[in-house]
Amino acid sequence: MTATNEQAVGMGQADGTDGQAIASAEAFVKVPLTYKGKVRELYDLGEQYLIVVTDRISAFDYVLEPAVPEKGNVLNQLSKFWFEKTRSILPNHMIHCEVEQLQEVLADGAPLKKRTMLTKKAERIDIECVVRGYITGGGWRQYESTQAVNGIALPAGLRKNERLPEPIFTPAAKNDVGHDEDIPFATMQEMIGEELALKLRAKSLELYEFARLYCEERGIMLADCKFEFGLIDGELILIDEIFTPDCSRFWAKEKYELDVEIDSMDKEPVRSYLAQSDWDKNSKPTPLPQHVVEETTKRYVDILNRLTK
Repeated sequence: MTATNEQAVGMGQADGTDGQAIASAEAFVKVPLTYKGKVRELYDLGEQYLIVVTDRISAFDYVLEPAVPEKGNVLNQLSKFWFEKTRSILPNHMIHCEVEQLQEVLADGAPLKKRTMLTKKAERIDIECVVRGYITGGGWRQYESTQAVNGIALPAGLRKNERLPEPIFTPAAKNDVGHDEDIPFATMQEMIGEELALKLRAKSLELYEFARLYCEERGIMLADCKFEFGLIDGELILIDEIFTPDCSRFWAKEKYELDVEIDSMDKEPVRSYLAQSDWDKNSKPTPLPQHVVEETTKRYVDILNRLTK
């Protein structure tokens, strides 16, 4: 079923294209929707996919309302930026992001100008490739209990948010329903084969180190990140998104501290608001207040500007 314009366009402040946030792109695309994720929509064009990044935002496994203006633009523009920068490390699925070249499949390209990507079709490898440069988040919780992360033993006495002696690769088995499942590297090898597993680990670590150095030059610390990979005729490529606030943990250098919850450069205003509210976490939350939406937009735009300008 095709969405109406009212369904497709969420209320919100200007996003730099049509003045409103985009909660769904179905009304603007002529071909049927193939897959709808929490944020991305996938349209099958035969030989390629059209990916549209909406302004939907999720937290604690719920897609929230309203959509956050600029969010989809930022995610798509950052992925485009990083895909171009990392081509020498590994090819990726991006063909182009030009809506002017997609008029045959778009009913209205103007609202989608900064949020679309035409991509190659690839066979997805069902492993989420996570690299951690700092001990924080879920990695810290594992370390507190076991002195290890994904079975990788770490030095005793590490403090929360401390930089690790060297980045570690902590894969997860992808699960399209519910949470991905952390797995030891040995399990990953059993699932996809030793040769491919070793290549994924090596490329993930190389990509992380490249981005970490780039971010540090701009006053940003890349705490951790995750990648998705695919195969085209046996060739390994990057797919999905790369080094965005939705798949990476960025810290502003000036806010870095040990032993605290660092205010990260992403949807932290949403998480903080929900954590402090009386929401029961068992039902969809009520709509986010406008000030939370506006602050979240600012976070996304800020990371784009700091990384690309």
